[in-house]
Amino acid sequence: MAPEQMADGPEAGRELPPPRPLDAIDQDILQMLQSDGRASIRSVAERVHVSRANAYARINRLIEDGVIRGFGARVDHERAGQGTSAYITLKIVQNSWRTVREQLRLLPGASHIAQVGGDFDVLLLVHTLDNRALRDLVLNRLQAIPEVLSTRTLLVFEEEDLEPQG
Repeated sequence: MAPEQMADGPEAGRELPPPRPLDAIDQDILQMLQSDGRASIRSVAERVHVSRANAYARINRLIEDGVIRGFGARVDHERAGQGTSAYITLKIVQNSWRTVREQLRLLPGASHIAQVGGDFDVLLLVHTLDNRALRDLVLNRLQAIPEVLSTRTLLVFEEEDLEPQG
C-alpha cells in the first residue's frame, strides 16, 4: 500500500492526494471538531470567522484529504459496562504485522492498535467487562495467534481522554 493510502476506515485502499499544508483556520476547525464532532457547520463557521460555505468546503477537503478520518463518540467505558481496561504489548514474528493487525481488529474490546518500535512490536488497548474477560482475551485469544511470540499486560487503574488545547 502506498503511503498516501488510508490504512483503515471507509476509504481504505483509496489513493489520497498529496498532503496540503493546513492554515490556521483549518487547525481551528480540526480543534473544534475534535472537541465536538457534532458541531454544526454554522457554529464552526461562526467560531473560525468564515462563511458557512467556506466552512463546509474546508471540512469536506479535510475529509477528502484524509486529515479527518471519521467522527465518533468518546465513551466512558466503565459506565458502558467495560470496567477493565489494559494496554497489552506484543512481540510478534518479524514481517507479520499485517496478519496480526487483521486478527487484532477482530478482538472484542480492542480500541487502539499501534505498530511501535522499541522493546515490543505492538501496543494494543482493550476494554473488557472485567478481569476474567481480560484474562480470557489474553490467554485464549491473543496467545492463540501463531505470530504472537509474547505478551505483557498493563492494567489501567484510571484513564482520561484529553480535550484538545484551545
